[in-house]
Amino acid sequence: AVALLVLGDERDALAPLQLLAGAARRDVTAFATGLAGAWSRLVAPLLGAPVVYAAAGENPGAPGQLSLARLRRDYFFPDLPPIQALFGIVGNPVFHSLSPRLHNGCYRALGIPALYLPFHVDGFGDFWLDVVEGGAFEALGLPLRGLSVTAPHKEAALAVAGAESPLAGRIGAANTLLWNDGVWEAESTDPEGVVLPIRARGLEVRGRHAVVIGTGGAGRSAAVGLAAAGARVTLSNRTAERGRQVAHELGLPFVPLSELAPSDFDLWVQATSLGRSDDDPFPFDPSSLARGSVVVDLVYRTGRAGRAGSSETTPLLAAAAARGAIVIDGREVLLSQALGQFRRMTGQEMPIDLARELLDMPRLAGSAANLEEAHS
Repeated sequence: AVALLVLGDERDALAPLQLLAGAARRDVTAFATGLAGAWSRLVAPLLGAPVVYAAAGENPGAPGQLSLARLRRDYFFPDLPPIQALFGIVGNPVFHSLSPRLHNGCYRALGIPALYLPFHVDGFGDFWLDVVEGGAFEALGLPLRGLSVTAPHKEAALAVAGAESPLAGRIGAANTLLWNDGVWEAESTDPEGVVLPIRARGLEVRGRHAVVIGTGGAGRSAAVGLAAAGARVTLSNRTAERGRQVAHELGLPFVPLSELAPSDFDLWVQATSLGRSDDDPFPFDPSSLARGSVVVDLVYRTGRAGRAGSSETTPLLAAAAARGAIVIDGREVLLSQALGQFRRMTGQEMPIDLARELLDMPRLAGSAANLEEAHS
């Protein structure tokens, strides 16, 4: 096999794939190096490349190289079925995301001929113009039909869409882009990600005094979703000026982070990026949380979920659980928002018990029924 490596950004990632498509040979491996080109490693075999290079352990031999374990678990290599459509997640960072494992695992179980890719993107506008709107995937015979969007690109995702749902417009950000009859449509399922797991535990949202910390796309979505469900929502943010601006846009009260009083709230949503590292400070002091308070952390760790105090949960949730709070892991949020995304992208329902297994979440008695009832 001949290996061709192309250095560059997401625009350059298309060049080796175009070479593969034009060569129509089975003895050429071509892909782009770097984080922005990692997805090209996954598409290359669909165009005839006989080899995919992988790291034996978790430390990559080159930027953008995935581990052998991840190739097998998240993308089901080397057993590749025919693929008729592509989906993916766009973000920065993006390789921590469990979304590819979740979506690809459900595609396989349901026999959906699709592949879900990780797009590490620095500039969303360039990616959109050069990769998406340029029709590059269609030219390769692999049409792109939907994107999940994560930080920091949710506002840009709304801006590029040809149509938007009232909910996405209200939030001012989108976590979902769908190709529909020639138009890219913006939607947000993020509000469901916060509301559904609370309801699935048999808890009422209406009437709760909620505070959402963080005013990016995820924080705004959580605030709008909770307010629509009847909670009394307050916004808080590390940068007060930004927080007040978003609070004004959403018509919600704002309290600076330094002035939050734990006794004023019984529902807390952590919507910042803090918590992926043990060195990160707490977004708020959990030592004064009242027993029975609900704490939702949008951040999640890799590994097995559901063990408070272990390395697989965030330090915030471990501390909150020790205070007797009801804690909701970021993977619960991921699963709950993914239900609507999956339905819109594929026209099928995501199998919830399988999804929990794919995310290494404990299988709870009645979990599927509880989530489905909450979603309805």
